[in-house]
Amino acid sequence: MRASAFRRLARLLDPPPPPAATPAPAPDLPAEHAVVDCGRYVDGARRPGRLPLRDAPRALRERPGFVWIGLLEPTAEQFAEVAERFDLPPLAVADAVRAHQRPKLERYGDILFAIVKPVRYVDSDEVVDVAEVALFVGPRFVVTVRHGATDVPARARAMADGDQDVSRHGPIGVLHRVMDLTVDGYTDAIAGIDVNIDDIESQVFGGDENDHAERIYKLKREVLEFRRAAKPLAGAVQRLAGPDLPLVEEPLRPYFRDVHDHLMRVADAIDNHDSLLTDVLQADLAQVSVRQNRTAMRQNEDMRRISAWAAIALAPTAIAGLYGMNFEHIPGAATPYGFWAICGLILVLCAVLWLLFRRNDWL
Repeated sequence: MRASAFRRLARLLDPPPPPAATPAPAPDLPAEHAVVDCGRYVDGARRPGRLPLRDAPRALRERPGFVWIGLLEPTAEQFAEVAERFDLPPLAVADAVRAHQRPKLERYGDILFAIVKPVRYVDSDEVVDVAEVALFVGPRFVVTVRHGATDVPARARAMADGDQDVSRHGPIGVLHRVMDLTVDGYTDAIAGIDVNIDDIESQVFGGDENDHAERIYKLKREVLEFRRAAKPLAGAVQRLAGPDLPLVEEPLRPYFRDVHDHLMRVADAIDNHDSLLTDVLQADLAQVSVRQNRTAMRQNEDMRRISAWAAIALAPTAIAGLYGMNFEHIPGAATPYGFWAICGLILVLCAVLWLLFRRNDWL
């Protein structure tokens, strides 16, 4: 009955393609092809070699310890096989396969289901690369499902393989290590964003007259994505650190409280960065507006000067144009000093206009 339910769930998550003339796709690969690693841990140490997926349930029945299975972007059909072997809750299975979930912690009987979102800050592109890891934590097993590019599960597994203190705490210890490494990645991303914000501030307030609004807005959007990945995790870690979750042993709760404290610092830093980027964006827009107004004022001054000189040139042009007309009697043409009198009149008119424009600050 349970197996048929998982098969139906797999068909719902991976609906068949609509009929078409193209050839049918190749059949889905077995679950073993999505397994990155499968290890068995006994008394705080990993047993040599890789455990086949089909032998994992039998290994749990034969001896104490726990099994850790890591999957990379499995299909619904592949994960249905894993879900059958470990009796995983179907609703959590759907979230793990589809991905794009909010960070959270849910309890299904004696199984904890957690979603964390590790991030990696790409400084060259000023992009926060967000991945997703789903964890099924049972009494004697851990199943991790990774979506995206992140090394958090691999680093946690390396620590568990080399440090008995990590694996001795069992599956909950693995959950703590994954969350701790995820929050450490948040701290590294905060440091990278700090550098870029300092660079933007120095450009905006350092006299650089380029438009930085696009860069600021892009970084602000990345900070928003970072907030969506980090802040919802605080509630999950707080539950693990509190007394309301009996699945977590008392010795492990201080470790989760430490992770929660670091996460709160990250959340405060994200809020500060978002507020600071908003202020820098407003300052940049204000400086752009000031530069535009300054340019418009210079253009107005230039237009006034051009208009003043054009008005000064208009007087001699009008007089010269009048005397240049072809008619019989030209005033002053018969007198010896008529030409020079007209030239003097032109000079006087130009001087008067120049003085008037000068007094009104047009020149």
